[in-house]
Amino acid sequence: MGFIDLSGSLDRHFGSVGVALNEHSTKLSLSHSTSRLVTGPSAKRADKCLTLMCQALNVPDNLAVIIESAIPEHVGLGSGTQMSLAIGAALNAFYNLGLSVRDIATLMDRGLRSGIGIGVFEQGGLVVDGGRGEKTITPPVLVHLDIPDTWRFILVLDQRGQGLHGQQEIEAFKMLPIFPKREAERLCYLLLMQGLPAVAENDLGKFGDVITQLQSSVGEHFAPVQGGIFTSAEVAVAMQWLAEQGAVAIGQTSWGPTGFCAVDSIELAESLVQEAIQRFAHFDNLSFVATSARNSGGDVFVV
Repeated sequence: MGFIDLSGSLDRHFGSVGVALNEHSTKLSLSHSTSRLVTGPSAKRADKCLTLMCQALNVPDNLAVIIESAIPEHVGLGSGTQMSLAIGAALNAFYNLGLSVRDIATLMDRGLRSGIGIGVFEQGGLVVDGGRGEKTITPPVLVHLDIPDTWRFILVLDQRGQGLHGQQEIEAFKMLPIFPKREAERLCYLLLMQGLPAVAENDLGKFGDVITQLQSSVGEHFAPVQGGIFTSAEVAVAMQWLAEQGAVAIGQTSWGPTGFCAVDSIELAESLVQEAIQRFAHFDNLSFVATSARNSGGDVFVV
């Protein structure tokens, strides 16, 4: 849902806020095999993760990894971190290694900027991480709150493109101007003294206003390298319409192109999704999904 200090003007870089969702997930099984096998969606990424983890841990890789589902890659939904942690957690359980989620994240070089993916794998819900300081290994989780049961998030996905990632993302950060210290201070105050209390008190309107302000600020900062506040012009049009219908917490996930917003009603979320599908039918590449928050971390089962 956004960064707090993109330039380290307050002596810590990044710091971010995010939410775990149920409807997009990575599910896989790992078992012994006479020959190595990795199949299913995002198999190439999973195979790379398996190689890196087995080498780092010095364990055999004669394993079968069957991927049932995978989060879409490079659309701002944390697919890389969740796949890495899922593979690592499976290996940890299979070989009984006694590793923590953060041990696995460190081995896989996750959390170099945002710590949200690690935090939600650990415990789900809404997470705020403290960014990176001089001694940071993985960004520490400062706040964890459960999301109220009635809150729903609407995702607007553009199937044509992917957000910046890899070397492109690294170069984009180098091109960005310095993030103003006063703006970082303002965002910190908004999140700590308005946004987080609103979650605790089930006030989606106030929480949504804070997220919209944070997203607007960060989006304007990213605009020179992503083409605007939203990466996708069509997603931007849909998000404006959703805001006019009363949705709050208007923003883009990471580098996009996925947009998100929130409403305080299961029925309203489903109604808006159906109306949006009809209204924007001419945008062939857009899809709309109503999602619920997940207030628990990743599940690992040994059978």
